[in-house]
Amino acid sequence: MNELPLPGFAEVLAAAARIAPHATLTPVLRSRELDAMTGASLHFKAEHLQRGGAFKFRGACNAVWSLDAEQAANGVVTHSSGNHGAALALAARSRGIPCHVVVPEGAVATKLANIVRNGATLWRCEPTQVAREAECARVQQETGATLVHPYADARVIAGQGTAALELVRQAGAELDVLVVPVGGGGLAAGSVLAVRQLLPDCELVLAEPMGAADTARSLAAGERQLDFVPDTVCDGLRGALGWPNFAVLQGNAQVITVDDADTVAAMRLIWQVMKQVVEPSSAIALAAVLAQPARFAGRNVGVVLSGGNVDLDALPWGQG
Repeated sequence: MNELPLPGFAEVLAAAARIAPHATLTPVLRSRELDAMTGASLHFKAEHLQRGGAFKFRGACNAVWSLDAEQAANGVVTHSSGNHGAALALAARSRGIPCHVVVPEGAVATKLANIVRNGATLWRCEPTQVAREAECARVQQETGATLVHPYADARVIAGQGTAALELVRQAGAELDVLVVPVGGGGLAAGSVLAVRQLLPDCELVLAEPMGAADTARSLAAGERQLDFVPDTVCDGLRGALGWPNFAVLQGNAQVITVDDADTVAAMRLIWQVMKQVVEPSSAIALAAVLAQPARFAGRNVGVVLSGGNVDLDALPWGQG
């Protein structure tokens, strides 16, 4: 994938203009209690309130509305464990074009329901990256659809960067740190593009599950480390770091790895204190702050709450 072009700040600005008629300008939320608990001034970008329930709509929308008429007529295809697939389906529906989503076995039921509700055709595959990509290539060849990769796509990366762009403009204070979850790296890379231009001194911290810490290993090694089997409750962060994302992140971000138990505790805290329904892949950003409070104390901290598509029948803190 090394031939893929890397987007820049100009592409983020273009994406912001392109998706403005379709995406929700999500609010920035504050919590006195969580500020007191962390010693920081936390600014939560509420992307769980985005259309489709996650930031993924931004990148999907930018990709869909970037297509020329001939490309659009054949529709789009992707592989996704849920949020990106649902976002792409919703974006495709906004333009009235077909959407195909390859879904690995074991995906969260709520997210599959979102994909189907938005009118996409589902294709099943084994829960491996190789199987996902192979089935996606087969469907693409059969239908002529344009591939919109979940994270290794310049249009998607630029679209995801609009969340950080908005947060910086909305926060009302200059951010010292921005904390975002990282899986495939679309949101992380897009955030770098936005923040480096607007706030060059702002530190970017990536929150990653210990059970899928390929980004931490990749940045430490100076090359992508893709030989891993993800084992984490954060189903949205199980994807391998994409090449263009790695290229953008090198030298521009640091990683905090978080245990699943701490992520679930942070998720419960957000539900209890902020009354916001977020998923584990979202709550990990707060968990990272709680894991290293001295690092964030006394600073203005942006936190991207990336999604809220929770399977209510399988809440991670159990019954009763």
